[in-house]
Formats: sequence, structure tokens, C-alpha cells
Amino acid sequence: MAKFSPPPGTADIFPEETPWWRRLEDTARRVFPLYGYGELRTPVFEYTEVFTKGIGNETEVVQKEMYTFEDRGGRSLTLRPEGTAGVMRALLNTDVMNGNEKRVFYIGPMFRGERPAAGRRRQFHQIGVENVGRVAPELDAENMAMLIQYLEELDISGAKLLVNTRGVAADRKPAEETLRKYFEQHIGEMCDDCQERVSRNVWRILDCKQKACCEIVAGAPDYVSLYTSESREYFDRVCKILDSFGVDFEVDRQLVRGLDYYAHTVYEVIHPGLGAQNAIAGGGRYELFLPQNKKPVQGVGFAAGMERLLMVQEALQAKAPEIGPGPVFLVSMGDEARMFNMKLANDLRCAGIAVLAEVENKSMKAQMRAANRLNSSFTVICGDDELARGIIVGREMKTGEQCEYTPAELMEYLKKSR
Repeated sequence: MAKFSPPPGTADIFPEETPWWRRLEDTARRVFPLYGYGELRTPVFEYTEVFTKGIGNETEVVQKEMYTFEDRGGRSLTLRPEGTAGVMRALLNTDVMNGNEKRVFYIGPMFRGERPAAGRRRQFHQIGVENVGRVAPELDAENMAMLIQYLEELDISGAKLLVNTRGVAADRKPAEETLRKYFEQHIGEMCDDCQERVSRNVWRILDCKQKACCEIVAGAPDYVSLYTSESREYFDRVCKILDSFGVDFEVDRQLVRGLDYYAHTVYEVIHPGLGAQNAIAGGGRYELFLPQNKKPVQGVGFAAGMERLLMVQEALQAKAPEIGPGPVFLVSMGDEARMFNMKLANDLRCAGIAVLAEVENKSMKAQMRAANRLNSSFTVICGDDELARGIIVGREMKTGEQCEYTPAELMEYLKKSR
């Protein structure tokens, strides 16, 4: 049969893979509430202006990567390319603008029209958190500590936390002018994208991975020294708190993150197991403007790419998630036994016990092969003789131990052992 693949940059996730995905989700749902976070679910598409205004028109996400379409009413809608803007749009319907702090996390798919590559898909999945409504270096440090705890509980070792400061809006102009003057002197030596960035978004040059551009960036002036003392003191306090937490980190002046809304702290977690594209999570503090909102929404948060986390776990040869005992398999020898087993299967499922049953007239040998193939942990065998005596034969598949039970005894045994 010919294969019918999903669209480029997307992937099917089959049942044997989902335990790995569930572990990422379940760990998030266990760790983040320890810090006061609750789960928020938002639509996968929003009005386009939520992203153009929230993320920034000059970002490469908005310029090149969004999936935008019109609905029947002619309104422009966009599949969410990231989680923060939609979360902020939702929180504006609460009392967050009155200084009331909100702590939420989200899990779900995002969409960007990028060139597919390892760990980079057009439909990808993120786990993210947002702490909204207050500004304090303590919250920035706590945010990073929570991310590190999350990774540790996933047994992801060897990751490195990089941190930097973007300052605030008032710091940007003198820093941008200084950087632009420097890069204009080297514009002919840079990649095509960075040549455009000199005039469009000079900060993105600092994040370029092209070798020639990296060498030029290494000689760039210290733009942070141009920030106000308040901005520098804010960042210094973030670093001191991380030290007090015992969180290892490295200050990286080339780290700027790709979205315009960042202010003050930015950070990223990288892992050598991913090669050149080594980021597995990132975030920072932001000031985000949304449609019909004159004041910026202020918060701090991060997003972790689920596909990237799975790739790191694979590189680390992580232990597979523990899966409970396989299903009980009901073997029927004859029509009456099959009718009895269908009723038994329903009773067991109502009691919370996973059950599979053969519904065709097959030999005992064929049914036992099916039980093995389906990783059954326990097999129930019922035929005319068993029905006449009012008993059922149960077999533990791992040991081969076999016993006779009444239906009530079997139910009680399976409730205790499964």
C-alpha cells in the first residue's frame, strides 16, 4: 500500500510514542503548580493583530513565518506562532491590568512556516508558563529556577542556562545606534539576512548563527554599558538571586531572543545533544501591547519545545516511561463463551480494568498468539466446560501460573492486582 504522508513539517504521533509526550505534560502539571501556576487553554488561532501588534511587525515570525487566512466574514486570522500573545489576550479579560498577578501555564501546538529541519517543524508543540501583572527581579529568577527544576525532573542533564538583559525601551535607542554604526562598517562581510537586519532589526544580528556573522558579532561594542543604572541593577539582582538558588548560569551578551516584546531579563536553555540548533527552551520578561489596550501587559515566562525535549531525552538514552500492566485478554471457545466474555469485558471495564477480547471464532492457539502480540498481562479462558461449572480460567502471562475463579472472585482479584 502506498504511503500517504502528512504535510511537510508535520508528523503523526502514534500510540507507542505518546507515553513520552504524556511524561512531558504530566511533569509540567506536577511541577508548575508547586509555584502557583494553573493550566490555561486558548484557541489555536487568533485575530492576526494579536500577533502583529503583540509580537512586533519587524520580527521574522511576523514577516515570514505566520499562517494567516481570512474567515467567511473577511476577518484576518492567524494560527498561533507562539503562546504568549494569545495568553495575554485571554488574561486581559481578567483583572490582571489592575495589578493582580496571574500565574498560568499552557501546553499545545504552534504553527510557523519555517523550512522543516531536525527539531524544527511547521506544526510544533510547546509547554510554556506566564507570570503576568508584576515586575520584580525575584520573579524572573524564580521563573528560571522553575524551568530548571522541570528539566531535572525529566532527567535532562547537561543543559546550560544562558541569561542576558535587553534593558527597557528607553535603553534601546542609544544601544541600537551604537550597534548599527558598528555593523554598517562590516555590512559587506555579513550574510544576506543580516545585511537586511542592519536597517530593519539590528538586534537579530547578535543571534545569527552564520560563522562570518558570529566573528563580527564577537567584536561588537558592549551595548549593555549604555543602559541606565536601573536596568543594570535589575539584572545584577536577578543574577544574585539565581546564585542564592544554586542555579548554574552563564551571562551571554549575544543572547537577545527573537521577539520585540522582551524587556529586562532574557534567557535560554541549550543542550549539546542537539548539535547546532541546540536551544530547548527560552523566555524572559516582556512588555506586550495588544489591540484595544493602551497600556502594555507586563510579565515573565518561557516556552519549551516538546519535540526538542524528546530529542534530548533520546540523545541521553533516557529510560522509557513506565507503563502499567497490559490489558486483560479474554479467550472465548464457542459462541456462548463469547457472549459471556463480552458481558464480562463490559463489567471489567466499568471497574477500571483494561480489556481486549477476541470477537471472531478462532482457535485457542490463535487467540493466545493475539494475547502475546498485544502484550496482555493476564488471560481469561472460557469455554463450554467452564460455563457449565460456573468458573473461569485465569492465566498470568508472565509466569504462566493458571487458576480457576468464579466471576466474582476474578473481578476481585483483578481489581487488587491491576
